[in-house]
Amino acid sequence: MRTLCASTLIGEVFVIGFAGLVAMKDPDLSTGTVWTVCGIAMFLCVALCGAVTRPGGVALGWALQIALIASGFVVPAMFFLGVAFAALWWASVHYGRKIDEAKARFAAQAEAAAPDAA
Repeated sequence: MRTLCASTLIGEVFVIGFAGLVAMKDPDLSTGTVWTVCGIAMFLCVALCGAVTRPGGVALGWALQIALIASGFVVPAMFFLGVAFAALWWASVHYGRKIDEAKARFAAQAEAAAPDAA
């Protein structure tokens, strides 16, 4: 699960950065505000890559997805991109857990089939 979720989050780092460039064109927003918010969001994405398997990691990922969708109020294209990345996040969590379960099952079968070294 960790690899799939981290891949999704790293993709989001780039999308957030590009959204920051688009948001800078809004005359109502200061450059400092745009890059502070984008910088925090990008940092959270990278930090979450290592924390996704810890308790609350997936929930924090969902909160980040909701924030990404909500950023569509500033950059309208982010509504679409936020939903697309939320779907990728769901797939990463869902299929990542299935892969982890399959790996554990195969490891248990291999351990049971291995001859005793005693």
